[in-house]
Amino acid sequence: MKIILKEILSNTPENKVTRLDILAPDIAQRALPGQFVVVMVNEEGERIPLTVVNTDKQKGTLSIIFQEVGLTTRLLGSLNSGDSLYAIVGPLGHPTEIKNYGKVILVGGGVGIAEIYPVARAFKEEGNQVTSILGARSKDILILEKELKGVSDEFYVTTDDGSYGRKGFTTDVLAELLKKDNYSLVYAVGPIPMMKRAAMVTRDFKVKTIVSLNALMVDATGMCGCCRVNVAGETKFSCVDGPEFDAGLVDWEELIKRNRLYLEQEKHICRLRLQ
Repeated sequence: MKIILKEILSNTPENKVTRLDILAPDIAQRALPGQFVVVMVNEEGERIPLTVVNTDKQKGTLSIIFQEVGLTTRLLGSLNSGDSLYAIVGPLGHPTEIKNYGKVILVGGGVGIAEIYPVARAFKEEGNQVTSILGARSKDILILEKELKGVSDEFYVTTDDGSYGRKGFTTDVLAELLKKDNYSLVYAVGPIPMMKRAAMVTRDFKVKTIVSLNALMVDATGMCGCCRVNVAGETKFSCVDGPEFDAGLVDWEELIKRNRLYLEQEKHICRLRLQ
């Protein structure tokens, strides 16, 4: 569980995104696109789920990408090459169903771009025509542009402030593409409002849409029930039933409320621990 490589992908006062390559041969051999691992930085720390972005079976390494938003991700970001994690468990969750759909669109917002990359690559290898739409608040926090462009037949970038690509939102481009042509699948990962909007856009065009949900998790084994989501009126657990679900069946308002449950407590703990 030693960190082999650390790379800072984005570093601004409000947004720091880091990639770590971790030595974990057993997980690297089995992880598939769409799956995740649970990481513990130290023995007293919480467990956090992070998508497996890439694997190198020969080297026995896997790559994770994360944004420093709370105490644990900040502690994780403080580690360097040569340091070791206390624990890493995986692969967890159901892998993405990879097959030849024909024409697919992948939408990634913020650090969610890291999550669509392995799926886009797998879709391309399966013979799909891949269109990728990446979104970020500004150019300096856009990640994996080169990597996604390399596996995409069509490629679009949007920024909120217009500093790069097209000014606007990923879902604006998504709607325009769906008006012009027929697509068999949309796969979207990013902030909850973005995924919710993508679900609304694609519903009008009756296009199957999959989202990977970033619900709160504690143990990631289905025991705690913390990652409950309402899908088609039924309670599902993101860790064992997901993390991917049909976007049109997700109760987005409930998900938003659940993800805000411990926001103030997290801010308080983070301030105390980092003082």
